[in-house]
Amino acid sequence: MGKPAAPRKVGEKEALAVGNTIRGSARKLNLVAGMIRGKKVEQAMNILKFSPKGMADDVRKVLASAIANAENNHNLDVDALVVAEASVGKSISMKRFATRARGRSSRIVKPFSQIRVVVREQEEA
Repeated sequence: MGKPAAPRKVGEKEALAVGNTIRGSARKLNLVAGMIRGKKVEQAMNILKFSPKGMADDVRKVLASAIANAENNHNLDVDALVVAEASVGKSISMKRFATRARGRSSRIVKPFSQIRVVVREQEEA
């Protein structure tokens, strides 16, 4: 009787994970996401684990979630997964004020970003 199930947002042999509020700018996050695009998931996890970038930990968690979704929800082979897509976008920005000299104040903007990771099962060639 209820409403019909929502259609899948990705393809048949794909799995998706989204990180909505990652603290930091989208520009910096896109540098980290660019390091893993098109790589096998095992190689991408190693790149993120040993990366000096601060946001690599957050991206690694989202990638691990996408791998878990592929394995548990869609019954895909983990060894054949490839990072098909890693797209980055802006999220909210917290606005704060800092006191300055002579009674002035200045605005501090604390940006948040979001990342969408899609992994795809690739046939062995």
